Amino acid sequence: MYDLKPRNDFFIGIDSDGCIFDTMEIKQKECFTPCTILYYNLQGVSKYAREACEFVNLYSQSRGVNRFLALMEELDLLSVRPEVIARGIKVEVPPTLRAWVETEKKLGNPALISEIERTQDPALIHALKWSERINEMIEEMVYGIPPFPYVRQSLEKMQGKADVLCVSQTPNEALNREWEEHDIRKYVIEICGQEFGTKKEVMSNAVKYKPDHALMIGDAPGDYKAAYPNHALYFPINPGAEEASWERFYKEGLDKFLNGTFAGAYQQALLDEFNTYLPTMPPWQK
Repeated sequence: MYDLKPRNDFFIGIDSDGCIFDTMEIKQKECFTPCTILYYNLQGVSKYAREACEFVNLYSQSRGVNRFLALMEELDLLSVRPEVIARGIKVEVPPTLRAWVETEKKLGNPALISEIERTQDPALIHALKWSERINEMIEEMVYGIPPFPYVRQSLEKMQGKADVLCVSQTPNEALNREWEEHDIRKYVIEICGQEFGTKKEVMSNAVKYKPDHALMIGDAPGDYKAAYPNHALYFPINPGAEEASWERFYKEGLDKFLNGTFAGAYQQALLDEFNTYLPTMPPWQK
């Protein structure tokens, strides 16, 4: 975990994919999902696999979850879907992969490599190949995507007022490449990707600041879950309405945070609106 030494009175953690950059759709639909279908032999149910992958990663309360947790949720959803069972396609999470995901605190390739070196487990080796191929595809495909409107202006407005970290579950290599490509790396003290631990762990830096002086900006329920236990406020970037969200943050949200009027009714109104965007149940189960 990154150990932040406070420099300013306020602290702001910001997610990246789907929050700073409009990269969630392209990464999930063009990189993650095709790799999952290929590496986990889902060709015979590719239609349903796509629906599961997109629901988990983009259109549900699981949006933005770590890739290994998402993979497990996708395979679990497919394993009980009647249409998949009817086609005789067996889908399951390998037991050793499930055990690793449920016990490892830093769910990323470095930790997976360490476990492979210890066990030489075939399912873990396969999961690493899946994850590495996703990274390769993202590097090949995802570029030239600028930050959402009002992101740069907001980052500039934070300077000298708040200590700012990028808090993400994307690998650090991709985060640094994307932030440097668009010359916004200079606005944050550190970029904390999956190698630094969970978002909740990185957001524990918030407790070093006075009450209501820490904020998380994100586009997924997991971002709020990282903020709340650490007594940080939360500004949501609503999926599908990102431009409007950033404009609202730049024109009113940041000012309310800095002048002490964010907590309370304003925060609750933001949360109530945010919770209308992402369902908990897949549409095929209704």
